[in-house]
Amino acid sequence: MPDEDRPPPPATPLPAGDPLAGLAALPAVVAAVGRAREACEALRWHEAYRRRWREVRAECTLRAARAGAALEGARVPLDLLRAAALTPDEGRPDEGRPDEPQPDEGRPDASRAGVGRADAALVVARGVFRADALVADLLPPLGGPGAPALPALPPTAQLLARLHAAVVGGPGGRADAGRLRAAAEVPLDLRGLGPAPAAADAAARVALLGQVLAATRAPALVVAAVAHAELLVVRPFAVGSGPVARAFARLLVVRGGLDPTGTVLAEEVWAAAPQTYLAGTAQLATGTPDGAARWVALYADAVVDGARRARDVADGVLAGRMPGIVAR
Repeated sequence: MPDEDRPPPPATPLPAGDPLAGLAALPAVVAAVGRAREACEALRWHEAYRRRWREVRAECTLRAARAGAALEGARVPLDLLRAAALTPDEGRPDEGRPDEPQPDEGRPDASRAGVGRADAALVVARGVFRADALVADLLPPLGGPGAPALPALPPTAQLLARLHAAVVGGPGGRADAGRLRAAAEVPLDLRGLGPAPAAADAAARVALLGQVLAATRAPALVVAAVAHAELLVVRPFAVGSGPVARAFARLLVVRGGLDPTGTVLAEEVWAAAPQTYLAGTAQLATGTPDGAARWVALYADAVVDGARRARDVADGVLAGRMPGIVAR
């Protein structure tokens, strides 16, 4: 029987009390988990990951950040971001000319007054890269048996705060970096998802998300998909919730064992079809099993395509086609 015609392997049932047990048991979700796992397993055994995994991971971290910035409306050439990643972060590249268009209010760079549009886009991209680089530092090495174990991750709320500070903080950054929305504050980004919950409700849902993540033993794809969509819908920060959600989900995908390489480029898939990405997020927000299953399936599709893109990067590293970047 051809591979594509084979039914997915039976899922190991989760305990009845697991908060994600119902979602993980849906047939469409079981199938999505299976195809994402197969793609990541095939990627893991690419020759480049034997000795040059640091170079592949560094390049993919850069590309993920470029794609994530594009989802925030900040399009930056890859070579420009590569150069910026190798230079000290001074917050804003230079003062914008008074006649230049100013950044959109809802972008993570909006508080940097006087920054022109091109410079503001680079500031956004650098912020996204800082968050993705922070995640890269929390990923396990591909050292095989005997590699040192990583310490446990900090609590969810603390980790989200660190990621947000990376995205919008730094010299010239926002004063609220690393802090949840204030009581009367309305998020300025991701307006296509409709009204966000009030700040108090958002804080409560972040706390609940932390409890769910601590309690569940669901597959990493399911966990990452749920956390990712929840953070986008809730928008716990005034700006920058999107980059935080994607960086956090990348961490969950790797630390949960789905993508041990830490190189799957799902961000590029979402950046190529942003409306599909947001529409998929809204599916989970419906609260229906079918909506949630569709989002997880869409997430798996991004992982599968992202694994193919990571393989292209790995091929380029082996062929010597990738410009140098400091491997983290």
